[in-house]
Amino acid sequence: MPEDNQPFDQDPRAPQEESNAQADGGERGKTKKDKKDKKEKPHSKWPLIALAIGIVVAIIAGVVYWLMTRNLEDTDDAYVDGRAIMVAPQVNGVVTALNVNDNQFVHKGDSLIEIDPRLYQASYDQAAGQVKATEAQLANARVALDKQRVTAPAQVLSAQGQLDQAKAQLIQAKAEYARQHGIEKAATSQQNIDKADQGFLSAQGQVEQAEAQLKQADLVPQDVAEAEAQVAQLEGQLIQAKASQDQAAINLGYTHVTAPQDGWVTKRNVEVGDLATPGAPIVAIVSPQVWVTANFKETQLNRMRPGQHVDITVDGYPSLKLSGHVDSVQLGSGSRFSAFPAENATGNFVKIVQRVPVKIVIDSGLDPHIPLPLGLSVTPTVTLE
Repeated sequence: MPEDNQPFDQDPRAPQEESNAQADGGERGKTKKDKKDKKEKPHSKWPLIALAIGIVVAIIAGVVYWLMTRNLEDTDDAYVDGRAIMVAPQVNGVVTALNVNDNQFVHKGDSLIEIDPRLYQASYDQAAGQVKATEAQLANARVALDKQRVTAPAQVLSAQGQLDQAKAQLIQAKAEYARQHGIEKAATSQQNIDKADQGFLSAQGQVEQAEAQLKQADLVPQDVAEAEAQVAQLEGQLIQAKASQDQAAINLGYTHVTAPQDGWVTKRNVEVGDLATPGAPIVAIVSPQVWVTANFKETQLNRMRPGQHVDITVDGYPSLKLSGHVDSVQLGSGSRFSAFPAENATGNFVKIVQRVPVKIVIDSGLDPHIPLPLGLSVTPTVTLE
């Protein structure tokens, strides 16, 4: 029997069929969604494919980069190096002239400054006068030596002749003495006897005097040697006088301070009127020859050898491309030659990668119109063999 609150003609199975229909519709909708998801799943693999392609490309790029750079070593711890000669005066004095300006190019021998030369000119004149006086004394001594070499033998001969003459007179006087004393007194007179005695004594005295003069004249070698020693002494004094003159000339020349080589004037710290002091630098001359000092890590030196090609870029001039070659590797790290080298035997050693200076000579690429000051940062790239 149908219920009172339901219509008479309503089928009691209708709600059940409607719910079944809704269930069937849900199932059909769910099936369509699953089919749609299944159709979209193949499109989600593209990010993985793109990632894989990126990884492969990165690996290939890394391999290519490694192949291209495996024979290259570079460092940014490098700078332009060269010779900077510090010029200092050799004598003191007031600077009377300054002949150069800052950053001026000078040639070897060009005058830089001039120091008051009056004191050194006076010293030179005094030394020159001493040389002339010594030369005159030496000339007189040489004349005296030549004269002594001639007169000394003549004096010997003269003394020998006087001795012979005195001996002859002694013989004659002795004969007269014997004759006067040998005859009877009646045959002679006391005056003749006294005269013979006096003549005999006088002849003996003349012989003794002649013998003494001959002994004195026999000192010819000693007299000549004395004259030669006087000449040698004056020759030594002349050498000393000339050395003093040369020193005075050198000091006088030092009053003109000149450039020791070609280069640019830098670090000038002198003005007209300053008191120049020996050994105190007044200016620096930077030579045109420059090179690169690169501080490579010790781990980069395994295959680095002199002669290898180097490409150099200058931080200050990016458009300037320089080429060079490795000249030499310093036999010691930078820390080894520092003011306070490390002491590794103290028990607290910490290993640090050392840097070793490498000299790189620039072969080409320098522009004469572009200055390359010392100390500019550069990046050298060495092509290893």
